[in-house]
Amino acid sequence: MLRPPHLMSLADLSPTQIRKLVAHSHSLKRTSLPWLQPALSPKPKSSKELVKPQKSLNNKTVALLFSKRSTRTRVAAETATSILGGRALFLGKDDIQLGVNETPRDTARVLGGMCQGIFARVGKHEEVEELARWAGVPVVNALSEYWHPTQVLADLLTLQENAHLFDSSIPAPKSDDAFPKLPELPKLTIAYVGDPANVLNDMLVTYPRLGCRMQVASPNGYKPIPEVWNRVKELGCDEGISWSDDPREAVKGADVVITDTWISMGQENEKAQRLQDFEGYQVTEKLCAEGGANPNWKFMHCLPRKQNEVDDEVFYGDRSLVFPEADNRKWTIMGVFDSFIGRWSDGGKDKDI
Repeated sequence: MLRPPHLMSLADLSPTQIRKLVAHSHSLKRTSLPWLQPALSPKPKSSKELVKPQKSLNNKTVALLFSKRSTRTRVAAETATSILGGRALFLGKDDIQLGVNETPRDTARVLGGMCQGIFARVGKHEEVEELARWAGVPVVNALSEYWHPTQVLADLLTLQENAHLFDSSIPAPKSDDAFPKLPELPKLTIAYVGDPANVLNDMLVTYPRLGCRMQVASPNGYKPIPEVWNRVKELGCDEGISWSDDPREAVKGADVVITDTWISMGQENEKAQRLQDFEGYQVTEKLCAEGGANPNWKFMHCLPRKQNEVDDEVFYGDRSLVFPEADNRKWTIMGVFDSFIGRWSDGGKDKDI
């Protein structure tokens, strides 16, 4: 029997695998939308273009094992599973014995016997690794303290769909084109301003390998943990990353400016200190102008957002790609479920995974 493929971080995938997974997600998106939103989608030019979405999760169940609250990740996973013909079984921290009367090992064995895949949003990264070790079915990291791979996949799809905003040689998609081709990812300069947490960690092991430069600003004392930075160095990504404690230095020449929450779940007791430490890190037009960001820079945020991280002018303005980014959580999770769970449970294994 083939060993199940797992996705703990995008560091687990090669650049080619990442590109193909993003392209596959885009293909699923453009195939699904005419059926899901026919009134809002461009009409296909011929019946040959109107292909029903594949049902790789037909008669299959994906366990959504969430020990933390979630909006986008949960809704994206449940709707993606439904489109692929499967059932998403949501298991919150108050629904099962895990962490109370049962170990991750035992929970993994039980879920792996009853479900065809596990999508786990956990605290400690060791928890999702333990699930993968014992489940016997594909396990995908929905978020852990170290990594957030499906978020960065959504960011990549968003940037590629909007590549024309950064490179004038790339034509803008036509409004009447039901199946626009996905452009390649331009060689972007990406600035991250804020707390170096799980989203940034997956960015650090991904963007430099795809030809993009990363410029990061965080306060003194806020740096990636050794386990993450060692992975960054192993992949040779550190050569494409610069770091400072000055947000203006980070946004210099930036095509994209990204931030994240300053206070993650479980850090509420650090709120006062963190708000003090991150003073001056709010993303604003003024900050990016003073730092010398590219005139047409765009903004992204994984959500949920607080106003001290980015002001309303940027967040709700023309620079913001935040809501297309959020929508793409669905399609990239769908791509992951199809590739890692659907194809494997059918007895095959995608050669690129």
